[in-house]
Amino acid sequence: MRVTFAGTGDAFGSGGRFNTCFMIEAGGERALIDCGASSLIALKSLDIDLNSIRSIFISHLHGDHFGGLPFFILDGQFAAGRGQPLAITGPPGITKRLDLAMEVLFPRSSTTERIFDVEVIELAARKPRQVNGFEIECFKVEHFSGAAPYAQRLSAGGRTLVYSGDTQWCDGLVAAADGADLLICECSQYDRPVRFHLDYRTIVANRDKLNVRRLILTHMSPAVLDRLDDLEIETAEDGMVIEI
Repeated sequence: MRVTFAGTGDAFGSGGRFNTCFMIEAGGERALIDCGASSLIALKSLDIDLNSIRSIFISHLHGDHFGGLPFFILDGQFAAGRGQPLAITGPPGITKRLDLAMEVLFPRSSTTERIFDVEVIELAARKPRQVNGFEIECFKVEHFSGAAPYAQRLSAGGRTLVYSGDTQWCDGLVAAADGADLLICECSQYDRPVRFHLDYRTIVANRDKLNVRRLILTHMSPAVLDRLDDLEIETAEDGMVIEI
């Protein structure tokens, strides 16, 4: 499995980074984990063929994690001439929220006849599902976005990747990460606990509870970015590509 970190920033573009968006490749399939508001720009800056992406897995319904979906869909409609279907998964409520977002940004875009099929799949926690070559299982974590927030566990080609989504420390994160090859974990603060988010000190203190082969931090605020050279845990950056 190959992972391209198209966007590793927080909601505020700290450090000039794009909003959360990771591309995963396995078995000839390509998918996105989250699609924040700036993701279309991030993906195009890396010369990624958007038509080659058949699935988008959304962790929760905040703009820096799902706000790029209207732009991605409309790019396929009007710029890229997309032909193949697109599957979008997310928590219950994503169908309505996506329609609302499209109407706010581009009125009538949610009802315009499309040249390709878009299937929106609302996932329940702890019920694995196969989507275009990937098995996805969602775990409830602790964050507020007006809908269930998920950590996502994705498996393909004998490898397993987990993305924390946004969350404070909780049992759901530990369960999602158990035995994974890679955990991409949000780290919004350095040593200041903030409700619904993780800080570096909490992650370090609980590292032995995360049964993962590799841990990479993302979604970092200036408080973390200013200390990158001092961190003992690997960090992501925009454009980074790894194999797991």
